[in-house]
Amino acid sequence: MAAVSSNAAVLAARLEAQAEVLVPAATAVVAHHAMLLETAIKAAASGRPGPNAPTGDYRRSWTTEVRVTGAGVEAVVGTSKPQANRLEYGFTGADSLGRVYHQPPLPHVGPSVDRLGPGFVAALGQLAEGIVR
Repeated sequence: MAAVSSNAAVLAARLEAQAEVLVPAATAVVAHHAMLLETAIKAAASGRPGPNAPTGDYRRSWTTEVRVTGAGVEAVVGTSKPQANRLEYGFTGADSLGRVYHQPPLPHVGPSVDRLGPGFVAALGQLAEGIVR
């Protein structure tokens, strides 16, 4: 039977040594890309093919919150505006007041995530490669 060897202990020691650097570095990467996403969503919500923004109120409602949790670093990019889902996905039917709508979707969040996602994944990959080396 062949012996199995692993460098898991060496890798664990490297990760432990880098912990003081890793969390701030990961926070910086997540915060940077979250702000890029917020900016892209706001730009896409500034007229066709996204929603029109005659007053700018909807655009200004988008915010970013970055926090460190026990599981890692997370960012929440979002809005509290009730029309967000209706604008992104569309709406057909009667609302709670009985008004009937056929509002087509005006995607502005999904396309922004799709466009910026690969760069975010690449940045996290570069961060991980720097730690593992």
